[in-house]
Amino acid sequence: MFENLSQAKRLLMEVDLVPVQGDRFQPTGFPDIGSATYNLPDGTRMLLVESAQSMANRLEATIIGPDNEIIEELKGIPYIRARLVGKTETTTNSLTEAHRINSPWIISDKAFQEKFKEDAAYEENKPLNWQKIARALMKHDTNSLLHGAFLANLGDGRIKVPRALSAFIEAKNVREVVSGGVKNNPIDPTGTLRAKGYPKNVYGNVPYQRTEYTAETITAFFNLDVGLLKSYDLGQDAFELLVALALYKIGAFIEDGTRLRTACDLKAESGIKITEPAGFIVPDKTKILQHLRKKIDACKSLFADPPVTEIKTEAVIKKKGKEADEEEEVEQD
Repeated sequence: MFENLSQAKRLLMEVDLVPVQGDRFQPTGFPDIGSATYNLPDGTRMLLVESAQSMANRLEATIIGPDNEIIEELKGIPYIRARLVGKTETTTNSLTEAHRINSPWIISDKAFQEKFKEDAAYEENKPLNWQKIARALMKHDTNSLLHGAFLANLGDGRIKVPRALSAFIEAKNVREVVSGGVKNNPIDPTGTLRAKGYPKNVYGNVPYQRTEYTAETITAFFNLDVGLLKSYDLGQDAFELLVALALYKIGAFIEDGTRLRTACDLKAESGIKITEPAGFIVPDKTKILQHLRKKIDACKSLFADPPVTEIKTEAVIKKKGKEADEEEEVEQD
């Protein structure tokens, strides 16, 4: 299915997007700077609608079901589930945690740490073997090979695997649409009447400004680093599994995930356009899923058994004050 990628270094894709209604849309905002606007050398005004880090989260979310576990169609792909006990009773996993395996709920488990180090042939003060690290990630949390892993909390923190799948959305030739509104307090607009025991300054009428944008074009860009996946030397079945998984996520995002915010509801205006390599055609969703299921079965020998690694983590409440910090430092030492 992916013969056209045999000599490719990367797979580059684009999708044109438009607002589902009207012309206005609201981009992602950043603390202190607001929207990320910039100018091209010819003066064209550009806008970052969705950042690479946000798109990574959105692509990861495409395979997570309502129970925060992997969707039924992709059961068999490895990940780690942590059951929290003590001060809270809940579960989390490496699919939903912000730093995947590096989440403190996961990497703090000593038995899992030692197992991962063994599988990755990891030793402090010795060179890293990236093929074995990739094999360990494939075994325990396959999605980390697509979305990256920075295991800062493991040993001396040297394991840092870049994203193989990255994406962003940008708009071209943008214009601001400035409007405003007000949060009304129908009881006391002055804000002097307050609820007893709740002194926060959230009362009264609060006017605000709102900035949206129009654009000549809005484009989603996707980049799959095929060369990086090949460098892991995991075998053809694993390579095709990772490519199919990436394409499945991209297709699912385009189909169901482009309502980015209340005021940023987009839709694909056309199909996926391949800009590199020439001649590659993205299979339809049904074929991708069928191929993916086939490769999940073919890669079982590379996966943990069972594929979902179960660990238990005790949750505690952090004490306040300097003495508590000193106690924690002693425990870590």
